Order: sequence, then C-alpha cells, then structure tokens
Amino acid sequence: MGAAPYRSWAEVSRGQIAENFRRVRGAVGPGVEIVAVVKADAYGHGAVEVSRVLEAEGARWLAVSFVEEGVTLREAGINARILVMADCPTFAQSALVEYNLTPVVQSLDNLRELDRSLGGDAGRLRYHLKIDTGMGRLGTRAGAAEIAQAVGQAACLELEGLMTHFASSADYSNARTDRQVRSFHQLCAGLREAGIAPPYLHMSSSNPVAYGRREAWHNMVRPGHALYGYVSPARGDAAPQRVLDVAPALTWKARVVTVKEVPEGALIGYGGMFRAPHPMRIAILALGYSDGLSHRLSNRGHVIAGGRLAPILGAVSMDLTTIDVTESRSVRVGDAVTLLGADRGVSINAQEMARTAGTISYDILCGIRARVKRVYVE
Repeated sequence: MGAAPYRSWAEVSRGQIAENFRRVRGAVGPGVEIVAVVKADAYGHGAVEVSRVLEAEGARWLAVSFVEEGVTLREAGINARILVMADCPTFAQSALVEYNLTPVVQSLDNLRELDRSLGGDAGRLRYHLKIDTGMGRLGTRAGAAEIAQAVGQAACLELEGLMTHFASSADYSNARTDRQVRSFHQLCAGLREAGIAPPYLHMSSSNPVAYGRREAWHNMVRPGHALYGYVSPARGDAAPQRVLDVAPALTWKARVVTVKEVPEGALIGYGGMFRAPHPMRIAILALGYSDGLSHRLSNRGHVIAGGRLAPILGAVSMDLTTIDVTESRSVRVGDAVTLLGADRGVSINAQEMARTAGTISYDILCGIRARVKRVYVE
C-alpha cells in the first residue's frame, strides 16, 4: 500500500476482522449467540464492508445504534438480523417493518407507542426490551409486574429479548457491575414468574467477554470494540484471566508533503506553540484535525516515520501536521508515515494514542473522518 494515491488513508484488514470474530466465537462457545456491533460505521472501519466480512464468517446478528444505520446495511444487501439499539422514533417506525429491523424498546411508553403505530400492519414485530440496571441512561426501571402487563397488552409486538448495558464492565475495583448483574437476574426471575421468558437475554459487550464474566453472558453477547482489535484495560486487582486476545484491524497513514530544515529558535505552527531548541529537520503531513487527528496531540503525540517515533511539533492544524524527522533522515516528500499501526518493529495503537490525547480509544477510531479513504486489504 505504499503507493496508494491518497493524502491520508486507513487500511482495514478483512482478515483481522474475521479472525477477531472467530476468537470471540471461540471464547464464548457455540451456545452463545454473537451480535456483532457495527454502529458508528463499524467504529470507523466501514460498516458495509465489515458487515459483509462478518456475514461471511457466519454472523447471524449485527447491531447498530439508529434506524438509518440499519437501512444503509439493508440497502447494501446485508441479510443478517439487525438490532437497532438506541432509538425507535415515531418518524422511523415504518422502516422497522419495511427493512426487517429489530428495535430495542427503551421504555414502556415507547412500547405502547410502537404497538399503536403498528396496529395496521400484519404480523407481530419482534423487539428487545432494555432494562436500566444502573447505567442511568436508556432503558426502563419498571418492575416485573408492570413490564409483564405492558408486554402482554402489546398485540402487535413479540418480546424476543431482554437486555441491559454495563456502566463499568472493566472496573473490578468496585461492585457496580455485580450489582447490575444481580438486578438484571432478579428482574428476569420476576418476569419468569409472570410467564414472560423471552428467547434471548444479553448484558455483555466486549469487556465481560474478554475478562470471562460468564454469569453475564447468558445466550447472547454484543462485542464491538473487540471485533476491531481492542479490549479496555481492566482496573482493580480482581480481574480474572483474559479469555480473549484480539489484534487491531486498522492502520492509519498519511503522506509527507514537505520536508525542510529550520534553524534554532524557529517557531512552528499556529501560536508558535513549538520553538526549535536547535537546528531541526521537519516534515509536514497532509492531514490534521479535520481528518480526525486530535488537536490534543499538539506538541504531545507521535507518529512513525522511517521506522522511528517522530514527535508532533506545535499545533495540529485543520489540514496539516508538523513532525520532527531530525532522526529520520531517510524521510522524503511523498513518503507514508503511520499514525496507527506498525512499521519496522515500532507501533502505535488507538489506546496509546488515546492516553496521550487524554481520551479513549473508541474516540480515536470513531473520530477518523470520512475524508480519510478506507482501503480494504486481506
């Protein structure tokens, strides 16, 4: 890919996406259904192509956040079940039936509204109901009796799954996740007593899978970050042995557009944030914060140039970024440098970049903008 005709591009490995999915499958076993999360354009990796890879690997379920994300996949020919996890607005409800999407219902009012809106449609729409067990965001806090009544009164809907979402699943320094697990199990028991036993129960995203919280797997899990090669570091001393190892599927590169020498004392970039302490050789990269390179990496981050870590000098600009190549004498105009990935034994991953920028790896990956060309490799 060294001759790719792009100013900045992200190479996405289909093979690594597939391998990460296989590793999740191997970790949870054949009795647990995998809902592969491809929301936010597959965390910046390209939802349509990633979904094709996952379907080819046998993924029967995919998950998105919004109805329009599900519609995009259907129009691209994706046939797997698609769970819409974050919204079910009135204006989009007809699309659920038209595009065979499975909504996650967030409240009992939402449940009743959806049932009314589908009153004229033939058949029963399958849905999953989200329970707020402590995340404090989406999901119902109603008790088992109230939920059972609402479920029973929904003539046009079929409850297929119950789900919740963990707030701190990689944090073993407190009992918050344990409390959420207990709350979910207690509600499920109450619903069973009321005659409500949906086919699927699911609580776990990537971290509970990776760290072996088997009591939270049930018969369905929702890995997202792990499919793209990342698991959040565990906090606390009680974290069990990792049962899942994955590798990043995305490498991000950019071109050098200028190389030049600057004298001692030269100011670099907006605001003169960097002053050369000695004569230096600098390179200007053809990307900036409009491509997704965080402005927080100004004077702090690194890229890989000529097989060496090269510091970012001064402010990350909208379209350009300056790096120090004093120790990388081989770097020339037109060369590719690596922002995420590996080159000659030197590597930077999204978690490392995130620590430098004071954010999280999800933000780094999802922040790679659309004008950065995605190139799919095997």
